[in-house]
Amino acid sequence: MRAIWKGAVSFGLVSIGVKLYSATEEKDIRFHQVHREDGGRIRYKRTCSVCGEEVTYDDIAKGYDIGGGEMVILTDEDFADLPLTSSRAIDVLEFVPADQVDPILYNKAYFLEPEGAATKPYVLLRDALIDSERVAIVKVALRQREQLATLRVREGVLLLNTMLWPDEIRTPDFGFLDEDLKVRPPELAMASSLIDSMTGEFEPDVFTDDYRAALQEVIDAKVEGREVVQPEEAEEAPAAAVDLMAALKASVERAKAARGEQPTRGGGGGEPTPISSARSAQKAAEKKAAKAPAKKTAAKKTAEKKATEPAKKTAATKTPAKKAEPAKKTTTARKTAPRKSA
Repeated sequence: MRAIWKGAVSFGLVSIGVKLYSATEEKDIRFHQVHREDGGRIRYKRTCSVCGEEVTYDDIAKGYDIGGGEMVILTDEDFADLPLTSSRAIDVLEFVPADQVDPILYNKAYFLEPEGAATKPYVLLRDALIDSERVAIVKVALRQREQLATLRVREGVLLLNTMLWPDEIRTPDFGFLDEDLKVRPPELAMASSLIDSMTGEFEPDVFTDDYRAALQEVIDAKVEGREVVQPEEAEEAPAAAVDLMAALKASVERAKAARGEQPTRGGGGGEPTPISSARSAQKAAEKKAAKAPAKKTAAKKTAEKKATEPAKKTAATKTPAKKAEPAKKTTTARKTAPRKSA
């Protein structure tokens, strides 16, 4: 890497000499504009709109449009007089918790390397930041512009993140923010279940730029004179969901399948979602309500059966009494028989 800036971190009365390096690089594939017929590069000339003459870089100045066709011209001398006293210093203003800095403010990232004998104070500031669990808010002048930035530690190195100024952040102004939209609890529960099923540890190395890889394949095939192998077609984006609950439930099942989990539908295993639990409870209540009349009918039949049992017992008692009468008659006949023989 090549250092793009040299200066010092001003930490109280301590000055730490550092070199600045770009911490990121874009991997985008760049093209030149060429003539389709012969491949010649397309060149653009810097011409003046007033006199029509071609202008060199030495004759180019910066102009500020004040409206009405009027232009204020600023030269290098005008910029040299600006009060950028900290042009070679990174002034530490304060230390704050990292979570108080909104990520939308971050702009570009730079590594800081200690220079010369500044290694020990560099390590001291680095370890102090780690121990305090805070980031340093600093001001720095880069490319003739004063910028707000943070200093934090990444992989044992001080990282400078330049930030946008608060007035450079736009305020969202969309119509739906004024609408009274309410989300039903079952929908929120299913959305939370979807988030749970897709939760994991962030590992940036597992993500790739598929478009850039496919474009590079096309370029390599052109260079080697071989046929371009078309990549597999990606899944089409789903259409706007008509049934939000159905779309959420299908998303949960697909996320579980992607993680190798058994889907909950079709009697499979897996933990029930809040919505499936609610539906199971509703089905159980319906079954219970259906069984209640059957139990009442059975109870009614049992009561009727018990009511008929005393009547049967009474009839059974009366029947033996009627059968006993002929026995009495026989006894009477036996008693009168001896009188006839006498």
